[in-house]
Amino acid sequence: MSQSLTKLNAGELAGLRPHLALEAEPAAIVEPCSRVPEALERLEAAGFLAEATRLVAHALPKREAVWWASMCAMSTAPADLPVADRVACEAAQDWVRQQTDKARRIAWDRAQVAGCQTPEAWVAVAAFWSGDSMSPEGQPAVPPAPHFTGLAAAGAVALAAVRGDATRREARLRRFLESGRNIAAGGPGRLPAETT
Repeated sequence: MSQSLTKLNAGELAGLRPHLALEAEPAAIVEPCSRVPEALERLEAAGFLAEATRLVAHALPKREAVWWASMCAMSTAPADLPVADRVACEAAQDWVRQQTDKARRIAWDRAQVAGCQTPEAWVAVAAFWSGDSMSPEGQPAVPPAPHFTGLAAAGAVALAAVRGDATRREARLRRFLESGRNIAAGGPGRLPAETT
């Protein structure tokens, strides 16, 4: 690989496997791998692009996973994206820039307004699940499971890949993986908005 993917969790591939929901063939492909970048390369080379994006969502640090999911979501967003969805994604990006509990809870509120049905709403859920507690403010803490951020980010990316014209899925997943690699190497991972 040409980039040094330093932000991928190279030491924790074994711990990530249970959360990737891999079927037999892709699971066999990554079985001999000990590092995330190697598993990512093998999955993509074999054409298991959706599985590769799930790996990236779980392997990136939480902040980077939320940012990456937001880049993927906004790149396929239609021009007439509902305001509630746009605001949810912007709230998640605000949390990425300043990881406060207030910003995280605002992202959750915006996801609820958006209805938790779109890539943008799931980006906001990923931001919320990146914190210390899922319970309402002032209540005893109920920490999210460590893999919840990856689940929500992966869901956002999967939804973004099939939005509108689902025949673009493969090309989109390849672009999303390039963005994820860029972020893992320390870049911004920005993706241009699709043109129709």
